[in-house]
Amino acid sequence: MHGFVIGLDLGTSGVRAVAVDASGKILGLGSATLPATKITGARREQSPEDWWNGCRTALDELSLKLDLAGARAIAVDATSGTILPVDNHNRPLAAARMYDDADTGDLAAKIKSLAPRESAAHGATSPAARALEWVKLPRLHCIVHQADWINGCLGATHWQTDENNALKTGYDPVTRSWPDWLRGFGLSPGILPEVVPVGTPIGHVSAQAAIALGIPEGITIAAGTTDGCATFLASGATEPGEASTALGSTIVLKLLSDRPIFAPELGIYSHRLGETWLAGGASNCGGKTLLQCFDAEQLAALEPSLNPAKPTGTDYYPLPSVGERFPIADAKLAPRLTPRPASDAEFLQGIYEAFARVEQTGFAKLRELGCPALRSVRHAGGGSRSATWMTLRATALNVPQLSSWSEEAAAGAARLAWRSLGHEIAFA
Repeated sequence: MHGFVIGLDLGTSGVRAVAVDASGKILGLGSATLPATKITGARREQSPEDWWNGCRTALDELSLKLDLAGARAIAVDATSGTILPVDNHNRPLAAARMYDDADTGDLAAKIKSLAPRESAAHGATSPAARALEWVKLPRLHCIVHQADWINGCLGATHWQTDENNALKTGYDPVTRSWPDWLRGFGLSPGILPEVVPVGTPIGHVSAQAAIALGIPEGITIAAGTTDGCATFLASGATEPGEASTALGSTIVLKLLSDRPIFAPELGIYSHRLGETWLAGGASNCGGKTLLQCFDAEQLAALEPSLNPAKPTGTDYYPLPSVGERFPIADAKLAPRLTPRPASDAEFLQGIYEAFARVEQTGFAKLRELGCPALRSVRHAGGGSRSATWMTLRATALNVPQLSSWSEEAAAGAARLAWRSLGHEIAFA
């Protein structure tokens, strides 16, 4: 199949754009930095116009790597839970409120009394709670997610969102509908977007957007996803039982499942990816703890002294502070990092061993809750630079350990752009 597609990733601090051909080869990357989030107490706001300017800058940089005239489709992923109100011309009526905005007063408690326990709309940062502030705005036409607004700027005109971005706003992915409790809360489905599966064609790039961004007029706009789901799609996993682990400041597990799994007490909910489901959870353990104990130079210097074939016998639970969410739900769980051996190398290896146990326990918990058996794990994040950590993980999980296709969330969005054209990238 000729040509390529474009994936756009909108994060908190920047925009990234990639071009991907039909074989999965990444042809080029462009990026842009976004202005800092405006913080006022618990409120977190950004300017939507800054996002659009970031898209333009990232695509300008991408155009230096290849001729964008060959693009056939485009898809956007963005931060999960970032929303804004717009009029019937997609013009913002207020600043966008970000995914981590907790300025919701007692509305989270009201949602708790109305929504089923498995709903992803619960919590102090609920987009549904933030949206209620805008329902009486003059000229309000729709409350949209970050990715939806960019799609509207690109040329999509039907006020549609994808099933992943809609989840935290209260969408029920099992019944595939906005639930009745939202109306009781004060959010009429009439001011929320129509929801479609990820990868659905939702429009075509307008002449105005084509001129602004330097991409072809008329190419397909695909319904995208959240940044977290896009990162998983970029791993290259395709079948139930295939998983990814992000070894960053926390340890984030995601597993493709043939059925939805919901365990809100563990922070587990399921995103719908077509006819499969993406379940997962995140432990507070991870790189944040490591950097409380060692700096980057020390980690690199100690690595050759580690011996994963010789267990340390330590029994750590290396949290950075009190409280764990997954695979143990215990807000009072204290870090366990004693006794500390005289050897720094032994101490570091003990932490890595504990990380491997946390990952093993996490996948076991997902299996216990109804996910399919683990078949393989793709890895990403800074932790993959430690050969010892990787060896300990492989031993604990006893399934093939694979490298991710890409660590760019924008590449995951590009997979959905290809899907909108009826093509799925074949991963070896």
